[in-house]
Amino acid sequence: MNHNNNKQPIYDVIISGAGPVGLFLACELALAKCSVIILEKAENPYSPLKQLPFGIRGLSAPSIEALYRRGLLKELEIYKRLKSPHQNSGIGTRRQVGHFAGIPFHDGDIDISQWKYRLPSSTDTSLISEMEELETILTRRAETLGVEIKRGVALTSFYQTEEGVTVQSGDQSFQGKWLVGCDGSRSIVRKAGGFGFAGTEPEFTGYSAKVDIADPEKLKPGRNVTAKGMYLQSQPGYLIIQDFDGGAFHNGEKPVTIEHLQNVIRRISNTDVTIITLHIATTWTDRARQVTSYRNGRILLAGDAAHIHSPLGGQGLNLGLGDAMNLGWKLAATIRKKAPEALLDSYHSERHPVGAQVLDWSRAQVAIMSPSSHARALNAIIRDLMDTRDGATYFAGRVWGVFTRYNLVGSDHPLVGHSVPNFELEDGSKIGEFMDEGQGILLDFDRNPSLKTLASEYGDAIKYTSGRVKEQLGLSALLVRPDGIVAWVSVGKPDEKSLIQTADLWF
Repeated sequence: MNHNNNKQPIYDVIISGAGPVGLFLACELALAKCSVIILEKAENPYSPLKQLPFGIRGLSAPSIEALYRRGLLKELEIYKRLKSPHQNSGIGTRRQVGHFAGIPFHDGDIDISQWKYRLPSSTDTSLISEMEELETILTRRAETLGVEIKRGVALTSFYQTEEGVTVQSGDQSFQGKWLVGCDGSRSIVRKAGGFGFAGTEPEFTGYSAKVDIADPEKLKPGRNVTAKGMYLQSQPGYLIIQDFDGGAFHNGEKPVTIEHLQNVIRRISNTDVTIITLHIATTWTDRARQVTSYRNGRILLAGDAAHIHSPLGGQGLNLGLGDAMNLGWKLAATIRKKAPEALLDSYHSERHPVGAQVLDWSRAQVAIMSPSSHARALNAIIRDLMDTRDGATYFAGRVWGVFTRYNLVGSDHPLVGHSVPNFELEDGSKIGEFMDEGQGILLDFDRNPSLKTLASEYGDAIKYTSGRVKEQLGLSALLVRPDGIVAWVSVGKPDEKSLIQTADLWF
């Protein structure tokens, strides 16, 4: 890092927020030799709220691939112990492996052959992870890479110039070239940075709570939609409730008392169930908003700071990790002056549509969960569709992020803009294992000397990798971005002119 005249360090990037998104972004930047400091307002990273049901998240295919490509997936304990039950499934089993608005889809109904570019060597499509464990792993990696993490230091204000950003935290100040807000749904960076935040207001107040119940048998098992809302006792004493009050209680920001929670669960469940102890509770809503631009000068946003929606289906964490993976290499290349001028602008143009799609996905779930006759009618139709093979395959593909694709210019091949298949070479190595240093890859199945020469002209930005693979998918060569997205493909003799144009565009 540089220093100003007062010997104060000037960081390449200041990140506000040490959640999974801020930590993963810091890892990506530090991997590219950028100096990074994270300011986190909480002194203790281990919040009791992370012990609630929403402290456990389902990682989708893009998130699993991102962790795998950086060598982090193998550190997850759940990954060490389990293999996803639907990875090599066949018709005939009926194991629930996901849901849409509480409507399950099942293992044996999913036709993975429809996903042409998911090879047998691909990573799992979904995986359960605990937030605490994920943050611990990312913190360890960030610190190993030289990231400075300051806890108990809340960003209070900032200002930017054409050259950089000055951040204040009480009487402390920090200098950086860029500031990225990863500080959650109530982001100070977003509010102070002049970002538009457009969207829709909530339909319900959601509750997540850990309680002791005197008579738990009065609550039906599983997810229950009633005339007043929805309740779920996922484990003994863990309650999730949706009260369609227009988000009134959450917006009032009142504490959740044992009396209030008992009144809500009694009304929603139409029982006289009794809560004897309230250990911890939090509220949430389905408010769905997104910033109109992910960048304002030298200020950028990622994760919940850029978009908020209901936690139904656990899409938020995956959306934020996708932001970090997309932004990290682009911002690093910009800082290192190794990027085309418009590269950083592609962060907004690629991630904003993905975020908008997730917000609509969330709204659609709420629309068929409300306790109205219209919603119940829609729910029944969706349930029938999901009980078909094509329906289950579609919903699984959406929930697990298999269909995620960027609309990249320069080629109409269906693989361009998609995540690179995890090709397995003849020696057993896999392409994802070659990406842990955060470089682009020119993958050449035919060992073409001219392609090797071309890759060398981009220095260490592009790693040339060659060799036969077990399933070639009719391709002869691919150019893969550092985030694992395919930017160029060749199905025969490589068109080197188009390859150079694409490489110049990204590198």
